[in-house]
Amino acid sequence: MSVAKRPFIDTNIIIYLASGDIRKADRSEEILAAGGVLSVQVLNEYVSVARRKLALSWEETREVIAAVKSACEIVPLSVQAQATAMRLSEMSQISIYDASIVAAALEAGCDTLWSEDMQHGQKFETLSIVNPYRSLK
Repeated sequence: MSVAKRPFIDTNIIIYLASGDIRKADRSEEILAAGGVLSVQVLNEYVSVARRKLALSWEETREVIAAVKSACEIVPLSVQAQATAMRLSEMSQISIYDASIVAAALEAGCDTLWSEDMQHGQKFETLSIVNPYRSLK
């Protein structure tokens, strides 16, 4: 019996929750409502953007983080994932931050990474990048 794999969720999906783009915000809500996996790195990246670029208060930022934590599984970034990220970054010429997200997704056993930041359809081992906003353009 096979187990359905859960998608991994990149930072930009959470960022669009607070954006002025209603279509992307609605799509992000759908993705998060369905659940998935994300890493502590994704949470920290969101906090950085929420405070610096979106100018959200700490209270508003905590509310979003709490909602995400209640809907998704949060995984740590392991030492092994960091080593995998370095290898992926070197081989694929992606940033170490994107590679860390890919490595965490692989380690969590996910087969899909929802992301607008990486190339739609790109594959990393058993993981496929899917831009959930592609049809909105």
